[in-house]
Amino acid sequence: MKHAFVVTYDISDSARWRQVFRLMKGYGEWIQLSVFMCELTGVQLVELRSRLSAEIHHDLDQVLFIDIGPADGRAVNAVQGIGRKYALEPPGPVIV
Repeated sequence: MKHAFVVTYDISDSARWRQVFRLMKGYGEWIQLSVFMCELTGVQLVELRSRLSAEIHHDLDQVLFIDIGPADGRAVNAVQGIGRKYALEPPGPVIV
């Protein structure tokens, strides 16, 4: 079962920030500057954490994983905002 995670990062070096950003694009939806929404299985979470751990400088950088629950359950309504509308893209292929 997939869980929804808000993943946010504070990277002190711009080159490392770009590397982390590129890595994160493969795991979730970019929702703000250093914030992604990811729906991950347990295996994907371990893989992402391992890959991020190899990219960051552990004394200077920080990555936070906020588990907001099962992707098919409470997580759908867990994120609320003000201002510009926030909406996750529906999963699956998009037919144009």
